[in-house]
Amino acid sequence: MANIKSAKKRILVIKKKTLVNKVANTKLKTVIKKFYAAVESGDKAAAEAAYKEAVKRVDQAAARGIIHDNAAAHKKSQFTKALNAMAK
Repeated sequence: MANIKSAKKRILVIKKKTLVNKVANTKLKTVIKKFYAAVESGDKAAAEAAYKEAVKRVDQAAARGIIHDNAAAHKKSQFTKALNAMAK
């Protein structure tokens, strides 16, 4: 346990930031799962709606620093490939 006042404050701040990041990460994972479920079901309209939401959430996570920009680009590319493969 920290003894210095500034170290104690840092611990509290880190706990809050960790909680915010966990919530955002969980939401991101849920949206991604919903997208892949829509793709698996074969419903084109639902997949397109889920695609828009998934891309939006990935961009938001990258902007907040929850995931790396390149990881976000990679995920969006995977989503696009999955959606385009559905059309064939």
